[in-house]
Amino acid sequence: MRNIEYLNFKRVDPNGLIAVVNEDSLRAHLIHHPYFDVTSIQAWIEDKIKTDAMRGCRVRVVSIDGALAGWCGIQPDDNGFEIAIVISQKFWGSGITIFKTLMCWAHELGHKEVLFHLLDSRREYKALAKMATKVHHTHLLGRCFTTYHFSVNQQNV
Repeated sequence: MRNIEYLNFKRVDPNGLIAVVNEDSLRAHLIHHPYFDVTSIQAWIEDKIKTDAMRGCRVRVVSIDGALAGWCGIQPDDNGFEIAIVISQKFWGSGITIFKTLMCWAHELGHKEVLFHLLDSRREYKALAKMATKVHHTHLLGRCFTTYHFSVNQQNV
């Protein structure tokens, strides 16, 4: 079993994070945006720190076995709150563990429901659909997503 840690963005070297968030295999599943540089990564990190300070939110850098793997969190969404898991391809097998942690956080933060938007570059996941209360396609920022709605309760935490 892998050792997964959730680090505050304030504790992470921005240069180490650039390499992860600029991976083409990861970016293929995100809304298109310019590659990060030293200036833009710092602004992005500051935005994540502000989001983390908002009521109902928790955003962290993910470290797996001591290596920066990406980031995850609960952040505002136009329809409430969404969960996000953005990790390097070499750690994709850890996604379900991170998902379970996010659902625990959602419960701790008092959410009744959270959404999970996966870009159309990803297939629909039967396991997620079975856990979801609702699955549908949404258009955000000019792209199509599969959106999973998850009820946050003690049974699925």
